[in-house]
Order: sequence, then C-alpha cells, then structure tokens
Amino acid sequence: MQNLERFYGPNAGYVLELYERYQKDPASVDAATRATFDSWNPEEVEAALKQQNAGTRSAVTTAPVAHEDAPAYSRGQVIKIVAASTYAHAIREKGHLGAHLDPLGSEPMGDPALLPETYGLSNQDLEQLSPRVVGGHAAEGAENAREAIEALKKMYSGTISYEFDQVKSPDERRWLRDAVGLHLYHHDPKAPEAYKLLKRLTQVEAFERYLHQSYTGQKRFSIEGIDMLVPMLDEIISGAVDSETKEAVIGMAHRGRLNVLAHVLGKPYGAIFTEFSHAKHEEGVPLTDSFGFGWTGDVKYHLGAEHLFGEGAAVNLNVILSPNPSHLEFVNPVIGGMSRASQEIRTVAGAPLQDVDKTLPILIHGDAAFPGEGVVAETMNLWHLRGYWVGGTIHIIANNQLGFTTDPEDSRSTPFASDLAKGFSIPIIHVNADDPFACLTAVHIAHSYRDQFHKDVVIDLVGYRRWGHNEGDEPAFTQPRMYESIRSHPTVRELYARLLEQRKMIEPGEAEKLVNDAFAELEKAKREADNGDYILPEQKKPLRKRVRPTLEKAANLSTEQLKAYNEELLSWPKSFALNPKLARILQRRGTTLGPEGGIDWGQAEALAFASILADGIAIRLTGQDVERGTFSHRNAVLHSEDSDETYIPLQHLMDSQASFSIYNSPLSEVGALGFEYGYSVHAPNTLVVWEAQFGDFSNVAQVIIDQFIASGRAKWKQDSSVVMLLPHGYEGQGPEHSSARLERYLQLAAQDNWRVANCSTAAQYYHLLRMQAQNLKAYPRPLVIMTPKALLRKAESASSLDDLVQGTFQPVIDDQQALQHPNSIRRVILCTGKISIDLLARARHEHNDDIAIVRVEMLYPFPGEEIKQVLVNYPQAREIIWVQEEPKNMGAWSYMSPRLAEIVDQSMTVDVISRPERSSPAAGFWDLYIAEQEKIITEASSLSLKQPGGNYVR
Repeated sequence: MQNLERFYGPNAGYVLELYERYQKDPASVDAATRATFDSWNPEEVEAALKQQNAGTRSAVTTAPVAHEDAPAYSRGQVIKIVAASTYAHAIREKGHLGAHLDPLGSEPMGDPALLPETYGLSNQDLEQLSPRVVGGHAAEGAENAREAIEALKKMYSGTISYEFDQVKSPDERRWLRDAVGLHLYHHDPKAPEAYKLLKRLTQVEAFERYLHQSYTGQKRFSIEGIDMLVPMLDEIISGAVDSETKEAVIGMAHRGRLNVLAHVLGKPYGAIFTEFSHAKHEEGVPLTDSFGFGWTGDVKYHLGAEHLFGEGAAVNLNVILSPNPSHLEFVNPVIGGMSRASQEIRTVAGAPLQDVDKTLPILIHGDAAFPGEGVVAETMNLWHLRGYWVGGTIHIIANNQLGFTTDPEDSRSTPFASDLAKGFSIPIIHVNADDPFACLTAVHIAHSYRDQFHKDVVIDLVGYRRWGHNEGDEPAFTQPRMYESIRSHPTVRELYARLLEQRKMIEPGEAEKLVNDAFAELEKAKREADNGDYILPEQKKPLRKRVRPTLEKAANLSTEQLKAYNEELLSWPKSFALNPKLARILQRRGTTLGPEGGIDWGQAEALAFASILADGIAIRLTGQDVERGTFSHRNAVLHSEDSDETYIPLQHLMDSQASFSIYNSPLSEVGALGFEYGYSVHAPNTLVVWEAQFGDFSNVAQVIIDQFIASGRAKWKQDSSVVMLLPHGYEGQGPEHSSARLERYLQLAAQDNWRVANCSTAAQYYHLLRMQAQNLKAYPRPLVIMTPKALLRKAESASSLDDLVQGTFQPVIDDQQALQHPNSIRRVILCTGKISIDLLARARHEHNDDIAIVRVEMLYPFPGEEIKQVLVNYPQAREIIWVQEEPKNMGAWSYMSPRLAEIVDQSMTVDVISRPERSSPAAGFWDLYIAEQEKIITEASSLSLKQPGGNYVR
C-alpha cells in the first residue's frame, strides 16, 4: 500500500475514520470514495495505517467529515483533502515559527511542517480543492484551498502569530482561534483613530529624543524599539473602562518606565525633568533626608505613580504603576497581591468576597528576565491557586532580543522568550513591534480572553533596543551587526506616518508638524522645570514623624469575652467527623483558662485573631502548611474524616466584624511573600501574616525582604504592615532549621522601618499581634517575629488567662525572682527568645541569687530606655552579659553591643556568651549541639566577674 505512506497524524486519523465508516456501512460514504475503498485490501490498509500511527496522538483533526451531500472524491482527492487539512492544522499550530516577528528583518525560524511539499501538495493541488478543507475563518470569501491557506498564513505567520495548542480547554482554544479570524479584533483604524495613534507614537518618540539630547549620558532606559508598548497600554486601559473595571495595577522593570509614567500615568514632563536636573525639593532641604524621618528616595526609573481616568464620569478607572527596584521581575507577585487585595471585600464575617472583574493586573517583562528569573515561574504558578487567583493577568514581554549585552542563545534554552508560559497552559500572542495594527490586535484579543475566561495571557512584543542598555554604553562592542541594522532602521513612528500618507489618511507634512508640536511642549515643560515651578511628587506625601508604637494597655478584653471566644473556637458542627486524636488535643484548650493556666502559643494566637476580628479588622494568614502549622500547633482548618469538608472556626465567630482567610501557600517563598507584601500595601487596614515553614526558608525571599519590606517606605513612601512569622531556635535540628538569621533583620533595621521581636511567652505573642492590629492605621510598619518551635508547647512559655486580660506587651521583661533581692545581683544577663527559657529553668534549679535574667522581647526599635530602667533595679551589678544560642558573628550580639555600650555605665563590663564565630549557623550533630548548648548555659549561669587581666575566674 505505497499510497498509504503519505498518511500520518491527522491524515491517517481521518482516512481511518472514513474507512471504518465505509466498512460498517458502504453507503455512508460518497460513491467515488466507496469505489476507491472497494479496491483496497482491508488487512493491508489497517496494518499500514496502524503502523504509520504507532506512537502518534489520537486523530483529533480539523479535517472535514463526510456528509450525505458531500461531493464525490476520487482516491487521489481524498489523499489531497486530508493532506491539505493537515497542512492547515500545522499552520495554526506552528505558524509562529514562520512569522515575520523581527522588525530588524531576520529570517523566521521556519519549520518543514509549514511547507506544502511536506504533504505532497502543490499550488495547483490546492487550487483544485474547496476552501472548506482549510476550515475556519480563513475559508470565508476564498475561492479555493490555496486562497484559504494564504489567508491562514497571513493570520498565523504574518507580523502577528499565536501559540494556543498548550491551552487545555477545547472551548478556550475554539474561542481563541475564532478571535484570530474575527474582524472584531482585526480592524484598521479609521482616520481619527489613526491620527490619534500617530500623535501618541510621536509623543513617545519625541520624549525619548528630547531626553537623549537634553540629558546626555544620563540613564533613562529608553523605550525606543518597543514604542508601541504605550499605545498598547492605552488600548488595554480603554478596554478596562469599557469593561467597567475599577482599577488597573501595572508592574514593570525600568525599561520604558519613564515613558509609561509620562504618557500612561500622566506624570508631568516637568516633574520628570526636575528629577533629571536633581532639583531640590525646597530651599535648604537636602535631596535625601537621611537625618529626618526615614526618606532616602529612589532613582527616577524605579518610581511609581497613580492616575484616575474618567474622573467625574460614571465609570472611573484608577491606574497604578507600582514602584520596583532594579531586581526586575520581583514586582510580579507584589502586583498579584495588590490586585487580590483590591478585589476582595473584607468587611464581612467568614471568608472574604472576591470580584475579579474589579481589578486588572498587567505585568511588563523583559525578554531575558522572563525565562531567567525564577520569580516569574513562581508568580505564574499562583494564577489558579485559590488563595492567590486574581482573575487573570495580562503579561507583555517587552522583547528587545537582547539582555544587556547577552544574546538570546546565551540567556535561554528555548526558541522563544515566552516559552515558559506554555508550561502553565497560558496562550501566547507574538507580535512585531513595528506593526501598530498587529500590536493593537494582540491587546484586543488578550484583554477579551482575560475578560471571558479570567485567565492569564502573554503577549510577546518583539522589538529591539535602539541604544545601549543604559544609554551610556556602546552596544556595537558586543552586537556590531545588530546595531548596524538598528542605526539605519526607521522608527515605528516614521513607518506608520509613511503608511498613513500612502493611504491618504494624513496630509503631507502633517506628521512633521506633530513632531514639532511635541518638541515645543517638551521645551515649555523644561523651562518651567528649570525655573523651579514643579514640585516632585514625593513631596506631596510627607512622611510622618517617628513615633513609638502604642505599648500601653489598649482596650484589653474581659475574661468573659475571651472565654466565649475560646468556646467558639473549640466548636464545630455535630455532623463534622473530626479526627478523634485532634479533637482531644483541641479540647485540652478548654481547660487552660483556669488559675493553673497552660495557654500555649497556638491557643494565644487563635484568641488574638478572634479579638482582632471582633474589632472589625480583617486577617489574611498564608504560608507553607499554615492551616495546620508546621509543628501541628495551629490547626485552624479542620478536616472531616469521612469527606472533603473543612471547617474554619475563626470564620464562624458571632462577634466577628471582618473576614478571616487562611491558605497553605505553594512551596515558594519569594513569590508567596511578595504577594503578601503587595496585599498589605493595598489593604492597609488588614492584618496580613506570612509564616515560613522554618525561619531560614525566608532566605529564598531575601530580595522581597531587602528591596520591598525593609526599604519600601524609605525609597517610595510605601507603607506596609505585613507580619513575618519565622520559626527560630536551637534544638539540634542542624544548620538549616535552627536560625531564622535574626542578625539580617537587625542589620536592615534603621530609620524606624519595622519592628523585630522575639517573644518568650504565649501572652507576649498575643499582645504583640493585638498591638500590630491596633496600629495598622496610626503606625503602619512591618513586624518580624522570631517564633518558637520547642517552646510552642513548653510549660515555661505558656500563659494564664490573667496574662491575657491584665497584661500588655512588654519590650523588656525583668526577672521577677531577682527583684526580690536586687542588691545581691552581680551579673545581669540580657537574652532573647528560647535561650531565656533555658536559662530561667537552670536558674530556678540552681537557685542562683546573684544573677538576673532579663528578656529583651522587642529588639527593634531598640528598647534602650526600658533596659536602663531595668538596670537601675540592680545597683550592685558589675557586669552585663548578652547570652545567645547563635554563633558570635550571628544573632543579635553585633547589634546589641554598640547600643548597650551607649546606655551602660562605663564601670560595668559588657560581654557576650555564645557559640564561637562560624560560617554555618548550627552544628549538624545532636551530641555536638547538646555539648555547645550546655557550655553556653553553664557559663552564663556561673558567676565569673572579669578581673583586671581580662580573664574570667571560675
């Protein structure tokens, strides 16, 4: 059966389907086909077909099926029909490989599947076939299959192309392929629209040219080469207004940001020129107020902005461009968090309500960073998770075809920069940045898809970079041939103006007039900026003066209230089949509110959350395994044994005035924490809590911690009150699960930027959470808590009901036993967290009457006054020893040492007891850990005043 060799894939599937139909009922196929099949040997046919199809996909094909009124086909025609149908399918699937996407004119990648000869077809063959064999919108108006194929190539292999096969849903694929062919999305603008687009492109280009000639050598990260990004954003925003979206949140790196700020966000030219000129805010005020209230500012191409479109109209759209550091893609999860916060209604008890149509997230990526930065994949992985879903994000890859000086073949292992998205079943639209109409088609389809299916979509905007990476370097050093082409390549504005002139849509000289008008406007703005007429935007939002958090007792709850909350937290429906062992563990909490106490960490947290919800403050708690808690201490989400049903007691409190949400996060830190930071920024009245599985896992999120949480307020005046729970403490679990790297957070602590705490009791944690919630408006600051592991259930860390009702958070806790004989105290030990409990246990056992163990619970802001007040209680003390579990070069010692020196009398010795300096945080062997821990506790508990020679006397 030599003729069967040309059948494969969909061809073979179609023929096999037709042949099987013939075998069951010869009358079901047309006479010519029946005559052809009559001459075939059934065994030979089926054997050949099965051999050809071994290992191939099932016969899902776009080939036409036979109808009762179908024309009679000869055996040869059947072969040509299925070949043409397969060819058409290949164009739809792989057309992007033959598309003309590069404005600089490089040859398409190509693929044999896009050649008709691969299928044994010629133009003459195609001219003899009906356009119906191609199918879809390409067949409309075509005289034959050849014309339909040409239309299909124009759709899928022109200056715009598509990748949809990775989309799993047949309905979505059908919608996308219909959208490609529908004139609804493909239309050349009428004269007024065309003129408006030309004017916008003129503004974009003139702005960059003006900066280039006016501020020579200054970094601006020009948009030139992907100028259409601005009109594309304009079009998305216009579509969002039509969709009655209330907010659009944009995240992008520095490439093109100044242009987006000026033309999409409406930042005045003069304000941008003022930043270029380094003008002062006010007479006599330095550019960076390092000695004031925490303001350092940031470079102009990192700043954000906000703009309200349609003010006063029935539909208002607020557009936000979030600030972003030079760490490129790390703003991605932040935008997700901001969007989710904007979409949720939290003024209801139970779970928050979400309207994903309220807010549209837009992310603009770099072509080297999109596949290169892992945070992109982490963020994309969030898109369909219930705790992170935002109803779809529009992604635009601003594709320069170059990463600084690195060519694509050295920066990714995939043909296209966008290929990462295929793994998440996200549709991709590739478009040539020099074709304005194609670019607008891309955003029309992308935005409509997001509106229709509430899923992510990617636009790969393929352009180039006209200048070097930062306008100060010479790109021809590393890409000489590329930049030889760029130097002679006309801008998209020039190309578009020529096209409009050819089409008689503008008069000759009209395009040049627009250029002159744009430059005149820029000149006027610069004169005003030079005269000091512009106030920088950051001056409009002054930072408040430094204040201390409210530490005094603030509306503490009564015994009756806490008991009522506790009872509700220990209730679940009678029909709910809770694990009996877990039920017994939880019911133990019903016995801890008596005089004997026993309230552990998890119970104190639950009571704090209940009281916060009753105050009308919503709570969002996320992280790895937070629903149960890494150490099985929380169990906030109960699971039925006999169904998939869950029950969350904190969502069923009678007094609750706000929502409570809790979600296990993916195994991610940077993406998950970035999301929570963004959420806290955009939901300032919500207590947003992120818990690490172990404290050291936050290392993976160091960029989010350094560049956003610790410094966002100083750089951008962006307030956040996100809470980070970092399990910390030495229990012999090895280097990775001992230290949350407290030293790093203290090193980053400055200018009143956050709070760092290490609580030793459940009551302290309870009051600290309530204090954080009470200060969300008056004192918004992130809170970093070193949370315990072993202490979660240790009796020495448990608290009583009176501790919750009567107490308040104490930055420093004095030694109550030492206060009974203060004049006998010779050594004051200062410590924090778990080691304090170990030291207190040893002191009680050995009855050390000459040592006071003082717990520093709030490390930053440094509680200097509180420590001084404690030291006054011990007039005979001759030495202060800081004791820590961590190595000497880690932990809090390097932070405490200079600060203690400033507040301690010079007659007193200040020293440290710790593990020796190490490169690794902890020992990896249990016996070594025990020996080291015992040495620290023994040395700290044994009084040894330092003699003049500097040696300790045992």
